[in-house]
Amino acid sequence: GPSERVVMPALGESVTEGIVTRWLKQVGESVALDEPLLEISTDKVDTEIPSPIAGVLQEILVAEDETVPVGAALAVIRTGAPISTGAPAPMASPSAEVSVEVPADVGPTPEAAVSPTAVSPALISPALIPPAPIPQASVSPASVSPAEAASEEPQASTPAHAPSHAAPETTEAPAPPEPVAVDAAANAATGYLTPLVRKLANDSGVDLTAVVGTGVGGRIRKEDVLEAAAKAAEAAAEAKAAEAAASASMVTPPPPVGSPVVRAPADVSPLRGTTEKMSRLRTIVAQRMVDSLKQGAQLTTVVEVDVTKVARLRAKAKEAFEAREGARLTFLPFFAMAAVEALKAHPKVNASIDGDQVIYHGEENLGIAVDTDRGLLVPVIRDAGALNLAGIARKIQDVAARTRANKVGPDELAGATFTITNTGSGGALFDTPIVPLPQVAIMATGAIVKRPVVISDVDGGETIAIRSMCYLSLSYDHRLVDGADAARYLSAVKARIEEGAFESEVGM
Repeated sequence: GPSERVVMPALGESVTEGIVTRWLKQVGESVALDEPLLEISTDKVDTEIPSPIAGVLQEILVAEDETVPVGAALAVIRTGAPISTGAPAPMASPSAEVSVEVPADVGPTPEAAVSPTAVSPALISPALIPPAPIPQASVSPASVSPAEAASEEPQASTPAHAPSHAAPETTEAPAPPEPVAVDAAANAATGYLTPLVRKLANDSGVDLTAVVGTGVGGRIRKEDVLEAAAKAAEAAAEAKAAEAAASASMVTPPPPVGSPVVRAPADVSPLRGTTEKMSRLRTIVAQRMVDSLKQGAQLTTVVEVDVTKVARLRAKAKEAFEAREGARLTFLPFFAMAAVEALKAHPKVNASIDGDQVIYHGEENLGIAVDTDRGLLVPVIRDAGALNLAGIARKIQDVAARTRANKVGPDELAGATFTITNTGSGGALFDTPIVPLPQVAIMATGAIVKRPVVISDVDGGETIAIRSMCYLSLSYDHRLVDGADAARYLSAVKARIEEGAFESEVGM
């Protein structure tokens, strides 16, 4: 059949090239429409390239680990070739004519038995020919029990083309073949899976027979495996939490005095003692971080923030907020809203340097650092300054989930004017993050911990109280932002958080 070239698609406005990391199909193999053909790694995301046509892979034009620009030819697919998908052959139409020869000494049967020698090959597919009928011995009416006779179902009327005389013996017609259901188990059993999906399922401990494919023809895609793994992890976490709660409710006697403390051995990572090549994404991130340190004059300013009022407000409103807005009310939306509001009053922090010019951006495009199994990625919330607290919370939850599931587009990972990284989610008190050029600042939120703090009461006196405290750090490019600018910006964020006036934003 004719051939057609597969070209490198445009994966985003900011993506001009990519690296072929793996071919999922080899020369001579059949490929269906929209079936993943190869994997491409860019400076933004790693993604599968689906086949734009169905056919047979005739030629691979770009080897693995080679860089290819957008629009370049990747492979050649020969179209018009039959593709076996493992699906059952279609049943013959009831109206199709079938020629059946009936021996003279055999009478009509309730259902005519079809013999392979009596059917023209042009009228029926060999896949539909049932096995030859097995003659049954004559059965005397007296030898059939009443129960067996009652269990016999009424038979169909004699076909019009069969002889009208009765036969002394009957031949039982074989049952028609049952249709084969194409489900996830069959899909996994027949091997209609890409190597990436198999490896991902094996590494994640996902049973492919229990996964429902959302791809073409019920194909199990990488996203299906990731979703199944996420659900399994969530279920395991819930079970562990329930077990912990049950254990906490039981009174455990203290160990005897002087008894040794037995510690469970730490989990050993499978990467221990191994060597692997850096991924394209990791290589790009590393290069950009080094470039940022070389080009910018970076330093960090830190302030301490009392988040007690926000913590109390969140505890009261989080359940109703999630039921109403469909998003969890974490601490991050509060910090993000305070940071975006402060950017409007301190445009130096929301700027970029272009040669000898300073660009003060007219909108606040907020980057949110997300930890994924492929590394740190930063999806962007466009025009975050126009969103309320609920809108920011929904956006954070949406982009974080899609980024971890590798469903975020390349254009969603570019264009940030200011970034927030929540290193406190991992327990860090504070951090000194690297400014991602061309931005001039990045803010890190530390862990929220309860500590005794000296506070002033309404009468101006001082007392010690237990408060929820947090460190905020701002790394900035000293070529544009001075230490005083950074201090003023962080003081504005600190005042907004400590004021805690978010009642209307959470629906209270």
